[in-house]
Amino acid sequence: MSSFDWNKVIGAVLASMILAMVSGIIAGNLVKPTIPAKPAYVVAGAAQPAETQAAAPAAAGPEPIAPLLAKADPKEGEAKTKPCQVCHTFNKGGPNRIGPNLYEVVGQPIAEGRNGYEFSEALSKHKGEKWTVDNLNKWLWKPQSFADGTKMTFVGLPKAQDRADVVAYLNTLSDNPQPLGK
Repeated sequence: MSSFDWNKVIGAVLASMILAMVSGIIAGNLVKPTIPAKPAYVVAGAAQPAETQAAAPAAAGPEPIAPLLAKADPKEGEAKTKPCQVCHTFNKGGPNRIGPNLYEVVGQPIAEGRNGYEFSEALSKHKGEKWTVDNLNKWLWKPQSFADGTKMTFVGLPKAQDRADVVAYLNTLSDNPQPLGK
């Protein structure tokens, strides 16, 4: 190809790009998007707009799981913790990751130990408390509600039976499992 032919090719590409840009500008001025008042579909874990959060009535707290522990299934609870394994380990002597190792967490002090894991200031406010069934229920329901400002981004488990299954599973991860009121 001669240089004149290359100039024609380059000119055609530039003209196409300018045409696309001008078309985009015109289309953007002709069609203005309307943002709905509330999302059509809420993604689990995604932050909601402030006006949506303000409009939603605040739940008083999670449904108690103590009555559900009698039929709680640790195998189901283990399955529910699969996403947690990105940040936590569950085996005895396992290392801390982004979150602490969760072996033998039931009945243990909150925000203490865990092989030197550095807990958030929000969770450290609960020092002196223990991971009781009630505290684990509140944490698993909405971690941000239990410890506002926690580093953990997990949105929570809304179903009470799921939380009971997870607590039952966590309780099996111990040399001395706690009595859960079964």
